[in-house]
Amino acid sequence: MTAEDQACAGQNFDGMRVALFSGNYNCVRDGANQALNRLVGYLLRQGAAVRVYSPTIENPPFEPVGDLVSLPSIAVPPRVEYQVPLGLSRAVRRDLKAFAPNVVHVSSPDISAHRAVSWARNRGLPVLASVHTRFETYFQYYNLAWFEPVAVAILRRFYRRCDALVAPSESFAQVLRGQRMNYDINIWSRGVDRDIFNPAQRSLEWRRSIGIADDELVIGFHSRLVMEKGLDVFSDAIDELARRGVKHRVLIIGEGPARKWLENRLPQAVFAGFLAGKDLSRGVASMDLLFFPSVTETFGNVTLEAMACRLPVVASQAAGSESLVADGASGRLITPGAISQFADALQGYLENAGLRTKHGAEGERRSLDYAWDRINQTVADTYTRLIRQRTVKG
Repeated sequence: MTAEDQACAGQNFDGMRVALFSGNYNCVRDGANQALNRLVGYLLRQGAAVRVYSPTIENPPFEPVGDLVSLPSIAVPPRVEYQVPLGLSRAVRRDLKAFAPNVVHVSSPDISAHRAVSWARNRGLPVLASVHTRFETYFQYYNLAWFEPVAVAILRRFYRRCDALVAPSESFAQVLRGQRMNYDINIWSRGVDRDIFNPAQRSLEWRRSIGIADDELVIGFHSRLVMEKGLDVFSDAIDELARRGVKHRVLIIGEGPARKWLENRLPQAVFAGFLAGKDLSRGVASMDLLFFPSVTETFGNVTLEAMACRLPVVASQAAGSESLVADGASGRLITPGAISQFADALQGYLENAGLRTKHGAEGERRSLDYAWDRINQTVADTYTRLIRQRTVKG
């Protein structure tokens, strides 16, 4: 038991029964799903009962934490790795009734989550929604920008039927308030495992094994390779550095449907593929700086992991990054899409070793504030408050 577990052990979660609805609890290894699995593990250690309702696949990338009940779902191209839940089957409704939750948690605004909210409201149960990404921004990457206002309206209806929301950062919570999604919003941040992500994982030997010399400076990118992560901006800024004659190497960690597109755009880059655990921390720590221009992040797990490895970060001035990166202190925050400004920031770090060291050290210091158990306690506290409020109303 960790020190933070011990600090929370005095709280009684024995009567807490959480029904958690997820779109892809362990179908895809992304930051949102790993955060949900960590949350469930924490709740179970504190004595709560948790039942997870999510689509399942034959060969998931990792084992789920807790009891998992399969939801009916389909895969929708082009993102076939993600499952889309289709509602609550009779078997799922029977299971829910038998489990008898006293709080419902929905983590994606899909059909099953809409049905789960209705199920809970019909029974007078509180509903918490966790918001993991800016879904409405995705449409611009698939030539459907016209649909964004419609998506915002649909999301608003969904989230306002919930009793409260939790968001990964205060900056994103402000976006949600501005969109009138809900006004009861707490911060469920993200954590980083310092035993895994730290500067000691840097390996010149590993760099050499993938063709990067000791004296070469590496601009790194670490995420799923999908267009909404800002791959177009990333590649355009790298091209601008090349036009300026700024020496550098590019290291890409991750897999996804846009890998072939990015390989064609940046044929000189090193693609390390999907990495996890110690392999991932070694890869991240072996970069010299992280360049992550995505504007769809609500927190930025990859940014925090890079900071923990003592890397300066160049990121877009967007909700997730603004809560982590201190512009001019631990990295640079650049206007989204401003290719020349991104290139200026990258060039500044590549040509100034002292600046890289100073900003990397500040990023590592800031990363120490993000411990998982303390962060997950926020969600447990919100469950407790919502259950108490419903009890008083009842």
